[in-house]
Amino acid sequence: MPKVIPLAPATDWVELSSTDEDWDQASPELLTTMLVQLYLVRAFEEEVLDLAGQGLIHGPAHSSIGQEGGAVGSCFSLRSDDQVTGSHRGHHQFLAKAFGHVAPDGLDPRAEFSASVREVLERSMAEICGLASGYCRGRGGSMHLQWEEAGAMGTNAIVGGAVPQAAGFAWSDKHAGTDAVSVTYFGDGAINIGSVLETFNLAGAWKVPVCFVVENNHYAVSTTPEEATGEPRLSARGLGFAIPSWRVDGMDPLAVHLAMQEAVAHMRSGGGPTLIELDVYRYFHQNGPFPGSAFGYRTKDEEKDWRERDPLIRVAAHLVRRGVLVEDDVAALWSRSKKVMRDISSTFLEPDPDGKPGSQRYRKELLPDPAFADVGVRGDLSELDSVRYMERDEYTGELATKKFIDVIADVMHRRMETDDRIVVMGEDVHKLKGGPRGATRGLKAAFPDRVLGTPIAENAFVGLAGGIALDGRYRPVAELMYADFIWVSADQLFNQVAKMRHMFGGDSPVPYVLRIKIGTGTGYGSQHSMDPAGILASAPGFRIIAPSTPYDYVGLINTALACDDPVAVLEHDADLYASMGEVPAEDLDYCLPVGRSALRREGSEVTVISYLSMVPRCLDAVAQAEVDADVIDLRWLDRGSLDWPAIEASIQKTNNVLLVEQGAIGTSYGTWLADEIQRRCFDWLDQPVQRVHGGEASPSVSKVLERAALGQTEDIVAALRSMTA
Repeated sequence: MPKVIPLAPATDWVELSSTDEDWDQASPELLTTMLVQLYLVRAFEEEVLDLAGQGLIHGPAHSSIGQEGGAVGSCFSLRSDDQVTGSHRGHHQFLAKAFGHVAPDGLDPRAEFSASVREVLERSMAEICGLASGYCRGRGGSMHLQWEEAGAMGTNAIVGGAVPQAAGFAWSDKHAGTDAVSVTYFGDGAINIGSVLETFNLAGAWKVPVCFVVENNHYAVSTTPEEATGEPRLSARGLGFAIPSWRVDGMDPLAVHLAMQEAVAHMRSGGGPTLIELDVYRYFHQNGPFPGSAFGYRTKDEEKDWRERDPLIRVAAHLVRRGVLVEDDVAALWSRSKKVMRDISSTFLEPDPDGKPGSQRYRKELLPDPAFADVGVRGDLSELDSVRYMERDEYTGELATKKFIDVIADVMHRRMETDDRIVVMGEDVHKLKGGPRGATRGLKAAFPDRVLGTPIAENAFVGLAGGIALDGRYRPVAELMYADFIWVSADQLFNQVAKMRHMFGGDSPVPYVLRIKIGTGTGYGSQHSMDPAGILASAPGFRIIAPSTPYDYVGLINTALACDDPVAVLEHDADLYASMGEVPAEDLDYCLPVGRSALRREGSEVTVISYLSMVPRCLDAVAQAEVDADVIDLRWLDRGSLDWPAIEASIQKTNNVLLVEQGAIGTSYGTWLADEIQRRCFDWLDQPVQRVHGGEASPSVSKVLERAALGQTEDIVAALRSMTA
């Protein structure tokens, strides 16, 4: 018989509930404030549903009616400097955090609502209605509510999407030496998502003070936890990551408060992450004013049973039982709560002369200006006003010839030495003498607390870096070992980091640098060899740099690290890392301007446009083909940073364009650029824009097949000769 030794989890897992003694010992101020917040959230949500019923909410109305007790109870232990992220069903989470910020000393159930409380209600409702006075200027709507001043860092339409960012806020709190904590709310559906579980692991490994609050409302749309997972007690997930976990009746706001008190004390004392499962119930369907029973996945009896446990009724009953309030006080509070929401909505509306009798519309002067649609996709770059720009031909000092990969390590060391906000993270960046290729050589020894080796969990650490950037105290540099891993981390890159500034109103800086190694030519095959330029250029929000020389790398990475927009840095492994080039011997502090290309060769017959390792190939091809060509090294690839003045000036001179890239046609960068050039420059072109690119298939491991799949020098030569024949 084998020897069997029972194992126990490495941390605590408990179920917590309140007792009558707890209710009797709770201060009247705590319970009355709790009641006011609950009533205001309920009245707010009912008004949202009423507006939705009139067709006045554009988009979903994910109400939190029934779930208010979890959000309100959990926010009482939080300060303004504690940060929260919310779910797509996040009105109650946002409001509870905002109320705590504007009324830290509590709310009187007998008093009129203060101007600051009313402003929270007005601006929150305006945002959900898509009006310009909303917290995100009408862009965020119901699912993207953010008020950074209050520590409400954003609700999120992607299920589980904000969880990694919350860990980033927590990392910043810990690294800054504060006792502030982060809280992230998500549902029973999100707990099965990879990025959430990856973040559990990362938070547990790094002991960051983040509380994972699972609002288990028992239905991911209509699917129950029992159908979706083998362990429906969702707080059990914390045990696998050594995260202390609580299971609490979320319909009991006091029990939630008591559990959160314990969790916050654990985190503020340096104990690391916590997890709280709230057993709650949404009274209505996933979206809109109808109960789940109307759609057949719940029974009316089930809904009735849960409504009898309503958190508003429970808190009011204890206050009346203790003699703190009388029934008339409770009724008057509800009346005032409903009235303030009706009054707020009425200020937004006017009769609709084009609609049915009695119909309403929003006052036109409250609507956002259509011209605001694209404002804030990226910043205005004013943060770069004081940087020093220096092109290669402007440098007159001593030069040193160095290997490209060594220059990457040197300039990163210099920046981390001069800017203690920079933090580097990625797989193996802290070992192997500078990661797999040496790009972070020496950084861990010099800056041990700011060079973070991560688990193989791209969604988690890329998203955590996004939280650090949005927090603003530090400037993360995340490294993807191969470009193909942008697909692994796609949600955090494209749905979160790239959109943050714009969807939250346009004012939130996101100083984020993503270093991406391109593995073409290394023999690593189809899943490690893509050129991501075309994919990244399709995501508004990212700036993209593509340095082809060591000198340019220094200037471009310095600009990226000073920029308040997310910047993707493309680095070519096989073709550039081992190459040699000149850099200033003593100066690693210069920058290169955003949106300025480099003219590597001047000619009159053809404009050749390329980037990265294809630039030297273009120069070789021009010489072989004996064509007199301009060769433009783009350096900046995103739409907002492309050097159109240089491109257009060259095309007016040559009247012919050849776009050159190495990667596959399906994810081609040149596809959109050729289209845009032909739109802008049609009258100057003597022929359609010509292109050199890779094949349809991803590169293979076979050296012969890999070469055949990629754009090569001989392809450029052939194209040039054909164009000028």
